Amino acid sequence: MLLMCLMTLLSCNNYETYADKKEQEQDAISDFIAKEGIRVISEEEFAAQGENTDTTLNEYVRLSRSGVYMQIRRKGCGSKLENKKRVNILCRFMEKNIKTDAILIRNDMEGSVYNSSVGQNIDPSQYVDKMSVYRNGTTITASFVSGMMYTFHSSSSVPSGWLVPLNYINIGRPEKETDEIAKVRLIVPHSQGTAEATSSVYPCFYEITYVREK
Repeated sequence: MLLMCLMTLLSCNNYETYADKKEQEQDAISDFIAKEGIRVISEEEFAAQGENTDTTLNEYVRLSRSGVYMQIRRKGCGSKLENKKRVNILCRFMEKNIKTDAILIRNDMEGSVYNSSVGQNIDPSQYVDKMSVYRNGTTITASFVSGMMYTFHSSSSVPSGWLVPLNYINIGRPEKETDEIAKVRLIVPHSQGTAEATSSVYPCFYEITYVREK
């Protein structure tokens, strides 16, 4: 009986609640912000700056509705998403688990990696992520059509955090040499991330470019 009570006590002490995991996630985000020298600004400051972040000061705005931290590296050419029109957007990105500091997946650079699902080496840069996006007022929905996120996570679901910047950036295609495509950096809490991030309660850092498909 004494042994059973001891084992039960140890088991309870080792059990992590959802609240514990959320606290660990917030600690990981705070540590990341400090380590990267990020200056967090309010939504009011962000609005006063024309919905821009000063990259020279490494500014990120924390968007209270989603909990996502966003830095707009480039606003992008073209215009914002049209209302009630389906648009295909192509993305290149890097996804990093903030808690472990491990890069999970990326298609923003050339190089050969082994893909166990197909049993061969692939070049991720050849797999541009394509998502079908629809805007209805301020509500944006999307699904992956193809690409690394679609393959790696075995899901067409687009993390909600990926859609947050679409309210603030332009989605166009470069037509002249000076045109630039939109680029952002994001700190995405588990509630706005992939299914894996949500179930395991870990935050991710993303660097993503967005460009309209031809």
